Amino acid sequence: MRTYAGHSSADESNALYRRNLAKGQTGLSVAFDLPTQTGYDPDHILARGEVGRVGVPVSHLGDMRRLFQDIPLDRMNTSMTINATAMWLLALYQVVAEEQGADNTKLSGTTQNDIVKEYLSRGTHVFPPGPSLRLTTDMITYTVANIPKWNPINICSYHLQEAGATPVQEIAYAMCTAIAVLDAVRDSGQVPAERFGDVVGRISFFVNAGVRFVEEMCKMRAFGRVWDTVTRERYGIEDPRHRRFRYGVQVNSLGLTEAQPENNVQRIVLEMLAVTLSKDARARAVQLPAWNEALGLPRPWDQQWSLRIQQVLAHESDLLEYEDIFAGSHVIEAEVDALVEQVTAEVAKVQEMGGAVPAVESGYLKSQLVSSHAERRARIESGEEKVVGVNCYEGTEPNPLTSDLDAAIMTVDPANEERVVAALRQWRAERDQARAEAALAKLREDASGTANLMEATLECARAGVTTGEWSFALRDVFGEYRAPTGVSSAPVAVAAEAGSELATVREAVRATSEELGQRLRLLVGKPGLDGHSNGAEQIAVRARDAGFEVVYQGIRLTPEQIVDAAVAEDVHCVGLSILSGSHAELVPDVLRRLREAGVDDVPVIAGGIIPPADEQALKAAGVAAVFTPKDFGITGIIGRIVDEIRLANGLQPWAADDSSALARSN
Repeated sequence: MRTYAGHSSADESNALYRRNLAKGQTGLSVAFDLPTQTGYDPDHILARGEVGRVGVPVSHLGDMRRLFQDIPLDRMNTSMTINATAMWLLALYQVVAEEQGADNTKLSGTTQNDIVKEYLSRGTHVFPPGPSLRLTTDMITYTVANIPKWNPINICSYHLQEAGATPVQEIAYAMCTAIAVLDAVRDSGQVPAERFGDVVGRISFFVNAGVRFVEEMCKMRAFGRVWDTVTRERYGIEDPRHRRFRYGVQVNSLGLTEAQPENNVQRIVLEMLAVTLSKDARARAVQLPAWNEALGLPRPWDQQWSLRIQQVLAHESDLLEYEDIFAGSHVIEAEVDALVEQVTAEVAKVQEMGGAVPAVESGYLKSQLVSSHAERRARIESGEEKVVGVNCYEGTEPNPLTSDLDAAIMTVDPANEERVVAALRQWRAERDQARAEAALAKLREDASGTANLMEATLECARAGVTTGEWSFALRDVFGEYRAPTGVSSAPVAVAAEAGSELATVREAVRATSEELGQRLRLLVGKPGLDGHSNGAEQIAVRARDAGFEVVYQGIRLTPEQIVDAAVAEDVHCVGLSILSGSHAELVPDVLRRLREAGVDDVPVIAGGIIPPADEQALKAAGVAAVFTPKDFGITGIIGRIVDEIRLANGLQPWAADDSSALARSN
């Protein structure tokens, strides 16, 4: 039983962990901030506004010591959500455990370390696919030999569902990733053939559970069946213990709503039941989001509520006392058989392309997810897919939980970043600089060859090297990677039929382009380190379908780069998407740079998880409009953008007639 947690600093996160453990939590799930996840130190330009926002900053061994102070690591099961820098964080964790006197063979836990899904959905990748798979391979082979109870990777279908994957896509693409990883480990020659079963036995999965209860339960049964087939037929694993489908679950965050957020509680319970009610498809570890995650960072009390949901199910209900109550159900079996058949076909299709990595590099996987997500959004907007409180049953009594929205979430002290940066600089000043430089030189040397990189990384950890220094040493050798966005190849998801909302907006775009003498151009920007690009991609696709020329360069841009692109492309509007909480710093910076560049007639809009007080502050700074998760109508948002462009250019707001969807969106 876990809650995904971490914020502000190592000291504050340590206090939070010890409180959660005292409340009955049975494992830790560490959330790292975005600079840590993407290999930047807190004083890097791209880290501005991001330090301690969505997790804990861990810049060096001292931070890791404080993070786990008074928590005996040889008696703890720790999950670390970390991917591109997974090897680095595991090295820090191992060294801290050694300092505590722990035996490495007793350490248990998981590093997420599925880099493929980062290219597709989460966006915290750093290196190209080839070197990234090498880092994963080196970690797996090292842990099997030295930390045998550790799960060196969990294949993350969770984030695929968040990016729009259907159950078939979720299973198929996760399996393709697992195949790519296992093939890489096998082909590396670092593990004797007779021990390959030990490698397969340490592979775990991190799965999403959505609100469609029966579908999700059948998905888990299909997952286990497909994994058993793959491990037996492709890799010849005979021991059923090694073929066991081992998975943990974070229930769905995509379906959490800002509107009537109290409804999220029953959604979370249903989603948890889907992966616990059936014994033959029961998760071994579950972590639940908080009811208010669509509003902002949950408070400790909100996390406690999620923990108590699990405890009531485990200790008050009789759910865990029976054999599988769905065994023999012809309905369930038929659905599982259909899923397995479709998954097998999609896995074969990806393997024909050369596997998961070529399918990432070609853009196939990303375009499939963008398309599925666009179709889902279209179903919600049309009312075909109902979301209570969002597109049906919207009337509500006043909610005491959100009567003071700014107090309903936890906020990070803006001065926190300055304190973290100061501590980092002190750490650098006090370490043995010669040893740190020698360790980094050895890391570069090994990266340029074929040596396993774990030993050089451990020496970097012991020598006081920082997260940014470790990652930039590898950047020097491996380079960086910008993944395909999937926007240009995504098919049209909403038809612009006569009289439809999209047809109205298309006409507004056409007429406005004609009045201004040039086609409307929209820049969709992702400033900072937030890699959750699903919303930005959906805006880009719908704007394209409405007739805009869309400029979208993907994730992880500085405000300066966004402004340079806006000027070079002569855009009519700049849209900024941020979900990490760094909007208060980065959006005003973009506004300031636009004014300095002499661009004061281009409206700037912002979208993301933005609390009401911040929304007012952004508008006061000059932002034309702010959209949050409650604004689910994408076509209406595009219409609003058109009107902001018209207003900025001295034109009257567009409305084909008084009842037009565009007029309503305003």
